[in-house]
Amino acid sequence: MFSYKSKSIINSNDSNASLKFSEHLIYHVFSSMDESFKTVVFLCIGTDRSTGDSLGPLIGHKLLNICSDRIVVLGTLENPVHAKNLSSKIEAINKQYLNPFIIAIDACLGKEESVGSINISKGPIYPGAGVNKNLIPVGDINIKGIVNVSGYMEYLVLQNTRLNTVIKMADTISEGIALSSLEIEKLLLLELPTPKDMGLLGTK
Repeated sequence: MFSYKSKSIINSNDSNASLKFSEHLIYHVFSSMDESFKTVVFLCIGTDRSTGDSLGPLIGHKLLNICSDRIVVLGTLENPVHAKNLSSKIEAINKQYLNPFIIAIDACLGKEESVGSINISKGPIYPGAGVNKNLIPVGDINIKGIVNVSGYMEYLVLQNTRLNTVIKMADTISEGIALSSLEIEKLLLLELPTPKDMGLLGTK
């Protein structure tokens, strides 16, 4: 097993990566939510016009079958959430849902040895930061997939990212979310104990 920290890192190339992702996601959700939240919104950010930036829409497309009254997925291949419409989408979410718990998902660039890693942490994501865009931060929890190397001609790097890398990460994240969706929905209905009750805290 593994220790839980404020930031979780899962390697999409590991065996059982989806299961590991699911366990970490449940922990972070349980640690951050309270009874005031009644809806979880998975906000999958990105565009299918760029291979590297298509991670979010691919995940959203794969997650459409988990949608319910309490679990919402926004940002798909057909209807992406990207730089041009992000502000209006966030405004629409806050109008439609009372105090939604937003899990923001986006691709990012990082160190060469980190490519393929998936990071889960508390707090908002800063979309576009890797390509010097100043977009509105969003999310109670953020999930970032490191799809390629940062530091030089970021737009070109995103466009020339290997599709295989992106699809493997999208599969890991979407399968992990699907595995945890029932527990998250039960938590919204206040039917599950806390992470401490479940023995998740301090697990190794």
